[in-house]
Amino acid sequence: QVQLVESGGGLVQAGGSLRLSCAASGSGFSIFSMGWYRQAPGNGRELVATISTGGSTNYADSAKGRFTISRDNAKNTVYLQMNSLKPEDTAVYYCNAEGSYYGVRYNYWGQGTQVTVSS
Repeated sequence: QVQLVESGGGLVQAGGSLRLSCAASGSGFSIFSMGWYRQAPGNGRELVATISTGGSTNYADSAKGRFTISRDNAKNTVYLQMNSLKPEDTAVYYCNAEGSYYGVRYNYWGQGTQVTVSS
């Protein structure tokens, strides 16, 4: 019913920047909060940042001061501006949305986009 499509990943040198975008598509759904998670090889999926409908944000400690999450509620789109990237930021980044579809709550996930930071 709902699809999340990420874009903006790629290869960047340490210290560089990337902006990730994620757009939710479908009908009959409402999005409450959106966020970004990441998973590096050998690691579990971890929180990067989340943002509520009202604009309240939460960041992982590793992201504070470097990453900025924002959203366009009208377009059900969330962004992650990543600055001062480090090699340890290398991971598959997944878009997440918590919402409801015809009154039933779901936790939606995108397919992931690869971010690779070279040293």
